[in-house]
Amino acid sequence: MNTILIVDDDDQLRQSFEKLLTEEGYHAVGAASAETGIQLMAETNPDLIILDVRLPGINGLEAFKIIHRMQPKLPVVIMTAYGTMETAISATKLGAFDYILKPFDIPEMLATIQQALNASRFMRTSVAINTIPEKAELDAMIGSSPVMQKVYKAVGRVASTDATVLIRGESGTGKELAARAIYQHSLRTEKPFLVINCVAIPETLLESELFGYEKGAFTGAVHRRIGKIEQASGGTVFLDEIGDMPMSLQAKMLRLLQERSIERLGGRQTLAVDVRIIAATNRNLEDMIAQGLFREDLYYRLKVVTIWMPPLNQRSTDIADLTRYYLARYASELRIKNPGITGDAIATLEQMNWPGNVRELANTLQKVLIFNRGMPVQKSDIISASGKTDKPSNSENSTALEDALRNWLRHNMHNADGGIFEMLTDQFSAMLIKEALNLTGGNRSQAAKLLGMSRPTLHSKIDKYHLAFETLVRQE
Repeated sequence: MNTILIVDDDDQLRQSFEKLLTEEGYHAVGAASAETGIQLMAETNPDLIILDVRLPGINGLEAFKIIHRMQPKLPVVIMTAYGTMETAISATKLGAFDYILKPFDIPEMLATIQQALNASRFMRTSVAINTIPEKAELDAMIGSSPVMQKVYKAVGRVASTDATVLIRGESGTGKELAARAIYQHSLRTEKPFLVINCVAIPETLLESELFGYEKGAFTGAVHRRIGKIEQASGGTVFLDEIGDMPMSLQAKMLRLLQERSIERLGGRQTLAVDVRIIAATNRNLEDMIAQGLFREDLYYRLKVVTIWMPPLNQRSTDIADLTRYYLARYASELRIKNPGITGDAIATLEQMNWPGNVRELANTLQKVLIFNRGMPVQKSDIISASGKTDKPSNSENSTALEDALRNWLRHNMHNADGGIFEMLTDQFSAMLIKEALNLTGGNRSQAAKLLGMSRPTLHSKIDKYHLAFETLVRQE
């Protein structure tokens, strides 16, 4: 459970905030002054601090400087009113994760908290490489196959340089882990590591997220905003799924790599920045260049060093070690005893196709443990959880599923007047969430993990689809 320290002298706001965060599954701790907050930081070792600017005694900016000196990798979110915006911007330039205006929008604040906690984990949790599976840390790159040995060597050679790195490979192969391993073994390891998913952020917001904006740059830009590139000064920015970056932004990214400078949206001042760029993609960039969808000059700037992450079907000898690692990890997370696994079940895993690679294997093993009754994992458990047979091909099942879905779609489209895409997408999403909640007995944390989404995102979708279940009683 993540611990969040809230430092604000407004008792009503702080206590309401503590209650909200507790309901969201966090451990919330409150302090009415910076001095008390700094003392509690030493006692509770929080994963995130939310800090008000105007405080009695030591103000928020001075408190942030002290916190940052004590724990440079601890993310701090600044809360501020319009009157102290410049102070908040100054704190961000000094290394604060972000700033939120008072009164804040709850979904926006929860989203910022989730991003900050992810950044905290990425910076503070080491990525173990080729370690003993059962004894590995929370995040680890597991496998001793020849192709993985090449990856480890590449990470080791490039980590201590400032070279731009392009990590390529199919979805689910561990590109983010490789990026974090490079960061943690680099000379910038005491500086920020920020992750930007180029496909998860709408195109209209991605530019301002990366480069920031000036007051008045567009309708609603009522103050200056510092972008992630500028915010990560001295550190590393990981651009995930850069193959999906819009062409309109690729020129700005090329300028960053060539000249080490940026301009905020709506601004005319050129700002020098010192960041290392690590990028990743599952796309075929060469084909995209040929189709005019990706800049060739940016491609060559990115691929100073290229690391290829192998798909699981090229490292099947690693499946046994990966399985032992994920069983130990998820058993710990679920607070159950690791039941172990039979040799027959391992052999079944090694025979299966894994188009989703390590991520798909991990999700299958997590699902196995959720329904495990304490006995060693059997072949039948694997087949049931994966929805596959123990043979490499399940084309007949896929065809039957496609036929059923096609008939369902045609029936709904035939009776629809318009807006069919959003209607069916929402309907199918609601069905998925409902089944995940039913399968996990209403446990939202486990349902979110099963669906591969954050807890706040799951909550927002439950509200959006007006889902109500008698089983929604366990909130741990």
